[in-house]
Amino acid sequence: MSYWALNAVFLAVVAVVVVAAVVSLVVRAGDASARRRVLAAVGITMALLLVMTAVFDNVMIGVGLVGYEPSLISGAFVGIAPLEDFAYAIAAVLLLPSLWVLLGGRDGSGSASPSAASGSAGSGSGSGSSGSSGSSGSSSSRGSGR
Repeated sequence: MSYWALNAVFLAVVAVVVVAAVVSLVVRAGDASARRRVLAAVGITMALLLVMTAVFDNVMIGVGLVGYEPSLISGAFVGIAPLEDFAYAIAAVLLLPSLWVLLGGRDGSGSASPSAASGSAGSGSGSGSSGSSGSSGSSSSRGSGR
């Protein structure tokens, strides 16, 4: 199986998640300026991650840390890094914000969505109280061990 074939399988899954997130955003009919900010953030992140991928892939390949079977790559390169390597960076930049949208994270305006706000408040107060009881429990166990 070529690297492009492997990428196609992986990117197909990412595409399904991205489409679901876009549909979810359109259905919510949120603030258009918030959507523009999200798109700008994704675009800037994509550019930075692709540059970093190019730099670090070239270094890793150059020092012999990673190698590729020539018959399995397309022959298109950015420096000495095969073009196929960039698919994972693109997938990450698209997949993570899409999952954020689908799982009810903060929207582009910086305010928590109703489902995220109720989930965060419950989990935040629960973890704080269990953290304090955990520390008092450990001090009492230390005291009883002496």
